[in-house]
Parts: sequence; structure tokens; C-alpha cells
Amino acid sequence: MGKAPGSGTRFDRKARLRWSNKLFRMVCIGSTLFVCLVLLCILVLMLRTGVLTFADVSLREFFFSTNWDPENEHYGALIFILGTLALTGLTMLFAIPISVIIAVFLAEMTPKWLRHILRPVLDLLVGIPSVVYGFLGLTILIPWLRDISGHDLADGLLAASIVLTIMVLPTISRISDDAIAAVPNKYRDAAYALGTNRFQTITRVVLPAARGGIMYAVILGMTRAIGETMAVVMVIGNTAQLANSLFTPTAVLTSNIVMQISSVEFDSTWNHGLYMMGFILLAISILMIVAVRMLQKKGGRYS
Repeated sequence: MGKAPGSGTRFDRKARLRWSNKLFRMVCIGSTLFVCLVLLCILVLMLRTGVLTFADVSLREFFFSTNWDPENEHYGALIFILGTLALTGLTMLFAIPISVIIAVFLAEMTPKWLRHILRPVLDLLVGIPSVVYGFLGLTILIPWLRDISGHDLADGLLAASIVLTIMVLPTISRISDDAIAAVPNKYRDAAYALGTNRFQTITRVVLPAARGGIMYAVILGMTRAIGETMAVVMVIGNTAQLANSLFTPTAVLTSNIVMQISSVEFDSTWNHGLYMMGFILLAISILMIVAVRMLQKKGGRYS
């Protein structure tokens, strides 16, 4: 008894589709494993080189001393750790409220024609190189801060935090805007039906419903701020000292690494200390990414 016409062709098509699906799955798995391998190699390299610091420097000195003087064998990194935390906190203080206000304006108050203009503008701002922000901060922001503050030097945490705020605003605003716009309209309709005005609906219904996406945006923006180098180097002053004011030149982990890594011997305690600083930055970034994933898993988009 012969085969039905076209049955062989259908079988061949299904076999090709099955094998193409298997091949695609293998490529995806292989790509994922490759990315994980690269990340693991970077972590191992940074940690393996960084821990060599403690052959000559105690953990207590490295993490709890403010005396960074490699020429005299002093490797206290607390200045840079505290500077990084202070800069990140100050940037969050400026960036989060402004970003959320911009996102609410775009998603809830802007006419559709204007929204279609402003959203691409924010997307373009995300792609501006950081050195451009740093150059503008160095040539425009710092002279302006000198004039209004009366300080001879305006380099410091305030200048760096303003530059970083401008840099992360587009990222946080656009992701928060998407999160707010994705809140179902039935939430708004229900709030208006209960007699609330627009301000009450936004603050008590829309923002709580979108807080998962907003937190996601904040963490991504702060991850960029923590790892930023060139813009910070140009405006923070790059001085290994604790900042006693917002206008005192200081340094953070990224600025200290980039300013010193090219002038040290590879197999030296100084170089190992810089590697440990890089590992600390990497660990902070990974912890923030893990926090994002946990946030998504726990509450989803509208938790």
C-alpha cells in the first residue's frame, strides 16, 4: 500500500523543524554557559589577584584604615569605600525623586504628541558617552559651583553627584515611565470611581502598583552610577582624603583605580590592592543585579 501524497514532505518538514529547535536550544544554552564562564573567569581573576594584597596587608588595615600611601606601604582603602557609598547615596537622593517625577509626567500628564517626542530624547541621552558629561561638568558645572559657593575648589562629592544624577536620570526615568504606563487602566478607573483626584490616584494607586518596576529602574541606574569612571574622575578631585564637605576634593574606588593602575608594577602589593578594589565594585554590582532578580521573582511587575 503506497504512501499518501505529500506525507514524506510533511515528515521531512517536521524533522527539520525538530532539529532546528534542538539546534537553537543548544546555541542558547551554549551562549548562556559562555557568558557565565566569562563572568566566572573575571570574578576568579579579580579575587585571586586581589587576595594577594593580604599577604602584606592585614584585612583590618585595608578595610578600616584611611591611610592610603602606597609609596610608604600603607594601603587603607576605607577612604575610597566610604567615598563610593557617599557618592552613591547622594546621587540616589538627587536622582530618584527627579526621575520619578519625570516618569509620572511622561506617563500620566503629557499629551500623546509630546510623549512621542520626549521619550526618544531620553533614549538618546542614555547613549551619550560619559566623558561628554564629565567634560561639561568640568568646564561648566565646577566654575558655576565655585561662583555660588565661594570655594576656590568646587571639585568633590556635590559636583560628581550632580553629573551622575544627570547621567542616570534618563535610565531611571524611561524604565519607570514604562512601569507606570503598564499599570492597567482599571486601577485608575476604580480610583476615580471612588472619588479621588488625579494626584491621589497617582500617589496612592499608580505608583504603588508600579513600585516593582521603579525599584528595578533605580537599581539599574545606581549600578551604572557605582561603576562610572571617566565622568567622576573629571569632577571629584581625585584626592585620597575623607571629604569633610560637599566641596572637598576626594576619591572613590573607580577614580582611584583608573588614576593609579597605569603607574604600578603588576606583581606588587599596590597593584593587588587595586584589583581588590575592582573586585569590591564587581561584587556590589552583582549584588544589585541579584536584588533586581529577587525583586522580579518576589513581586512581579506590579508588586
